[in-house]
Amino acid sequence: MLGTRLKALRIKKNLTQKQLAEKINVTNVSVSGYESGNRTPDTDTLQLIADFFEVSTDYLLGRSNHPQLTAEKDLEVDAEVDELMKILEAMPLEERKEMEARILAYAQGLADAKKRK
Repeated sequence: MLGTRLKALRIKKNLTQKQLAEKINVTNVSVSGYESGNRTPDTDTLQLIADFFEVSTDYLLGRSNHPQLTAEKDLEVDAEVDELMKILEAMPLEERKEMEARILAYAQGLADAKKRK
């Protein structure tokens, strides 16, 4: 999981393995090894990687599917989403559709505002 996520984050930032290696003070051979799964970074290096990409170590290790959340917070979010789904499912269909549209519009507004910052 670490290798796949590390490679995806690196590509998203348009970095070569060598460039990433320079940023986190390891060799490009080490980065290649992390991405292929043939090497595991020590805890200090793992934290450097997480800090550089602004994600949690739990995300890098596959214990969370949300980049900024720990495994514990990920479970809390899942519980909150489950609660929201229960509320929506209890609503009549027309009300549910209206509420879903409002929630999506609100979420999109938050995402747009974040992009503008």
